[in-house]
Amino acid sequence: MLTVHHLNQSRSQRILWALEELSLPYQIVRYQREKNMLAPPALKKIHPLGKSPVVEDNGAILAESGAILDYLQDTYDSEGKFKPADAQSVLQYRFWLHYAEGSLMPLLLMKLVFTSLGKPPVPFGLRTLGGALGQGVQKAYLNPQLETHARFIDAHLAERLWFAGDHLSMADIQMSFPLFALLARGGIADLPHISAWKKRVEMRPAWQRAIQQGGPFAIPGG
Repeated sequence: MLTVHHLNQSRSQRILWALEELSLPYQIVRYQREKNMLAPPALKKIHPLGKSPVVEDNGAILAESGAILDYLQDTYDSEGKFKPADAQSVLQYRFWLHYAEGSLMPLLLMKLVFTSLGKPPVPFGLRTLGGALGQGVQKAYLNPQLETHARFIDAHLAERLWFAGDHLSMADIQMSFPLFALLARGGIADLPHISAWKKRVEMRPAWQRAIQQGGPFAIPGG
């Protein structure tokens, strides 16, 4: 049986979603974030990087969401339910599967870091300077970049229901974490197609079962 090492409020939620979509049996080993929001040291006993998700299957230890989703599709999607339907969809699938962590998530992580510079645990005497620095970087660089990416994604979803065409694929599952974070932290108004996509995700029975299994999933705003 597959084992998912699941950290609350983390990228591993999308692995649970994928497993539910595939109707695969699995067990969960649960970990809680520490007060500093980092993963507990116990995860390093499973994988040297100490991150989640990590999946165990048939003696293999798998890390990195995109690699795990590719593995699940190649190994268990025997009916091809979540594979792209044609050559153009394959190109879209590959792009969004890698774009999620390669282009979008670094900006969202930077947004979180620079938003936090004026808050604890930054020492009290440095918060004013840190806050000013954080706001400056966001205004000059991060916010315009996130705006560009958000409009690009919204325009893509204006022409199709899902990222790789008319059917859900692993690309949608991979994009779920950064898009939920973008809506929570980006501060960007009028993204109707991303918002509609999010509603379609949340209406899926497999998503709802994954939430029941993994626990509440709400990315705090910046």
